[in-house]
Amino acid sequence: MKLIAIPTRDGMVDDHFGHCAYYTVVTLSEQNQVVKQERLDSPEGCGCKSNIASVMQEMAITLMLAGNMGMGAYNKLSAHGIAVIRGCQGKVDDILKAYLNGELKDSLESCDHHDCDHHEKKPVYFVPSFGK
Repeated sequence: MKLIAIPTRDGMVDDHFGHCAYYTVVTLSEQNQVVKQERLDSPEGCGCKSNIASVMQEMAITLMLAGNMGMGAYNKLSAHGIAVIRGCQGKVDDILKAYLNGELKDSLESCDHHDCDHHEKKPVYFVPSFGK
């Protein structure tokens, strides 16, 4: 089983991990089939300064499909064994489908300050999947 967390607001990937309304937690089978989806409420205040990384680690979450986040949050998640693919944008179900099809690629972008309203809306980065 593999668990994935997606920062979510109104069914969409939230633009900023630290201020999302909640996390959509997806459990995948060994065959990469969605077994279940559940909601994990976001902590009060800024997620990057909370214990959410340790909570996710205890839940056995190993991947986050995220919009934007600062390097502090990225490093904190990484230190807790959670890989991050940044630059995701759009409906949670569409991003999950793109991940399952092998089409997501980390944008390698991070916020350089705490309020991240300066980011332009960019599409999720896709890697073509050949032979699937």
